[in-house]
Amino acid sequence: MYKQLLFSLLVGVSVQAGRPNVLFILVDDLGYSDVACYGNTLHETPNVDRLAREGMRFTAAYTACAVCSPTRASIQTGQYPIRFGITDWIAGARKPNTPLKEQWTKRMLPLEAVTVAEAFKGQGYKTAFVGKWHLNDHDHTTGFPEDQGYDVNIGGHHKGSPPGGYFAPFKNPKMDDRPDDLYLTDRLGDEAIGLIESHAGGSDPFFLMLAFYTVHTPIQPKPELQRHYEKKLAKQPAGHWNNPKYAAMVHSMDENVGRVLDALDRQGMANDTIVVFFSDNGGLSRQTSCWPLSRGKGFYHEGGIRVPLIVRMPGTVKPGSETDEPVISNDLFPTLLDLAGLPLRPDAHKDGLSLKPLLETQRFKSHDLLCWHYPHYHGAGETPASAIRMGDFKFIRHYEDATRELYNLKEDIGEADNLVDKMPEMADKYEAALDRWLSQREAYIPKADPGFDPSKPVGKKR
Repeated sequence: MYKQLLFSLLVGVSVQAGRPNVLFILVDDLGYSDVACYGNTLHETPNVDRLAREGMRFTAAYTACAVCSPTRASIQTGQYPIRFGITDWIAGARKPNTPLKEQWTKRMLPLEAVTVAEAFKGQGYKTAFVGKWHLNDHDHTTGFPEDQGYDVNIGGHHKGSPPGGYFAPFKNPKMDDRPDDLYLTDRLGDEAIGLIESHAGGSDPFFLMLAFYTVHTPIQPKPELQRHYEKKLAKQPAGHWNNPKYAAMVHSMDENVGRVLDALDRQGMANDTIVVFFSDNGGLSRQTSCWPLSRGKGFYHEGGIRVPLIVRMPGTVKPGSETDEPVISNDLFPTLLDLAGLPLRPDAHKDGLSLKPLLETQRFKSHDLLCWHYPHYHGAGETPASAIRMGDFKFIRHYEDATRELYNLKEDIGEADNLVDKMPEMADKYEAALDRWLSQREAYIPKADPGFDPSKPVGKKR
C-alpha cells in the first residue's frame, strides 16, 4: 500500500499531455504455443487471446537468449546481452568435467547501462516494476529495479524462481508478505492493479512492467485449476499438451492479465495505454511442448527462442493484425519510445529497431540478421552454441562436436531437415556472417578444457 501511495504521489507533476501509458507484461518461460491464440488446444487463455484480437500478433518474435537473464537485459537496454557479458542466467552454474571450458556470465546489469525505464523517466513518466527481475546476484546491494530507473519496485530481486514458491508466505525480500496472501500470481496482479488505480485521475503517464514468475518452476498450481485440467484431459484425446499442473499455472497467469486489463478499462485508461505481452524464452520441454517448433528453453532451435509477442495500441495498431516479420527483444525499447512519441535513444538501444512502422502496417526495413551466442552448457541438454538468422534461413553451430545445422524456416519451422550437406555454400556464408558478428563483439568462444577427463562421466545436468 505504501508503494502504491508513493506511485500516486509521484504522478502529481504535469508533463506534456497526450502521451500514452505503457503496460509491459512479461511472462517467465512461456512457450511459443502455450496460449490458445498461438495454437494451444488445452490451455484456456481468453484474456491473452483478447489482446491478440485487439492488437498485432507476431509469429516470428525472438528473445535474445534461450534463458532468462540475458533476455531481460536486452529488454531493459535494447542491446544484445553479450555487450554486457550476460550470456547465461544469473549467477549461472557449471557442469563439472566437460569437454569445453565455459566462461562465467557477468552477474549484474551495469548501472551505467541506460534502461527503458530511465528513458521514460527522463521524459516525465512515472515508472514501476512488479515481479521477477533477475538482473543481479544474491551478494549485490545494488542493481535492483529501483537502481535502474524504476520509481517503485515490488518483488524485483536477484532470484530467478520465487523464493517461497507460489503459495504464501512468498518470502520475497522486495515484497512484504500480507496476512491475506494466497497465490503469488494473484498477488502480483493485485499490485499492478493497485498501481493503476493509484494513478487514476493523474496527469502524468506511467510505465509499468509486470513480470510474472509464472510459469517458471516450481510447478505449483491452484488445486482447483489442476482438477479442472485433469477432467478436461480425461475427456479429450492426448495431444501435444498434456500437463494439467502447467496448464493450471498458465490459466492463473491469463486470469491476472484479464484482471489488469479490466482495471485499465474501469479507470478509462485502455485507449491511452500501450500493452505489450511477451515471454523471456521458450517453454521448458519437460513441462510443455513448443510444437510446431523444435525443442524448448535452453536450446537455440526455434522452441528455445521464438515466443509469443502481442502489442495493443488502440488507434495505432490494427485489431486482429498479424506479422511474420522476424523481430527480437532488443526492439521493444525503441518501439515503445517511438509509439509514445518520445525521442529515440540510438546511443542506448543500439541493437534494436523501432517496430512502429510495422505496427502501423507501413513499409519496414527489417534486421539484416539476428544472432545468438551461448558459450555454456544448459541443464536441458544444450551444449555451447551460436546461431544466426538471415532472411528465411537459420544456421546453428555447436562447439563441442562441431555440428552445423541450416534450416529454411519458411518451409521447415520445425527444423527437421538439416540443409548443411545439401547447401554447403549457403552454410559457409551464414557461418562467416556469424563469425564476423561474434568477432565484432569480442565474444568468448569455448575452447577445449585441459582438465577434462574423458574416462570420467560428465557432471550431472543442472
